[in-house]
Amino acid sequence: MDRLSAITFRLPATVESRAFLDGLRLLLADVLYADAGDPDRLTLTPPVPEGALPVTVFALADVPGPEVALNTGQVIGLKTGPGTGAVTLPGRIELPELARRLAGHVRRVDHTGVNLPVGTAPGQWDDLLRDVAATSATYRYPTGEPWPFVLPATAEECDADITDFVVGREPRFELVYEQHLTQTSWQIALFTDLTRAELELMFPEGLTFPGLDDVFRVVPVRHPWPDLGIRFDLCYRGDGGPDDWETGQWLVTAGGRIR
Repeated sequence: MDRLSAITFRLPATVESRAFLDGLRLLLADVLYADAGDPDRLTLTPPVPEGALPVTVFALADVPGPEVALNTGQVIGLKTGPGTGAVTLPGRIELPELARRLAGHVRRVDHTGVNLPVGTAPGQWDDLLRDVAATSATYRYPTGEPWPFVLPATAEECDADITDFVVGREPRFELVYEQHLTQTSWQIALFTDLTRAELELMFPEGLTFPGLDDVFRVVPVRHPWPDLGIRFDLCYRGDGGPDDWETGQWLVTAGGRIR
């Protein structure tokens, strides 16, 4: 099987999708490794180490609805499920408004991800995780939740393991098997230069997740696809130097590789 080199969030080629892509392009205008030269796509290339893959792409495509396509052949479409005691996260603001408020404050993209609802059969989840792990540097989430992460890596690191812990090995890609979700959700986590207090003031319509409330503020956005949730996780400005989350060391050493 080919190495996982590209993860593409595909949007149907419509006027609404182009407006969403334009809003995303505006939001990430200050991210140095975001290439928006093609009007039909936005490409995020890991800045370090040299040659690290996969790249992450948002693109218009000839598809009937939003989906995430891996170059290795897997396609993650939209699914719905009953959930257990939770509902979908309704969009709170429009993407252009999110970009307007955050103008000048987005520095990097920590990760993108797909949250799959409980309606996804366990066997489908296992097959997807097995295929992704076989073609990339994939790590368990250290506290045991089904939240594995793909870290951009060189070919040598994919064959062996990651031992060089540096800032810039991003964006990562997260897969989530979500017991409380009623529909597929996309997440985009951004590093900002704003404090928690500043983000709470800037986004009063936002929310936090238990246990992660001191890490980021969640802002769901409105969009034209009713069977999909899209949220932005806005990470607070850290104090001091990079921590072991930013360098990937925590995932690699405490989580461990999925082989």
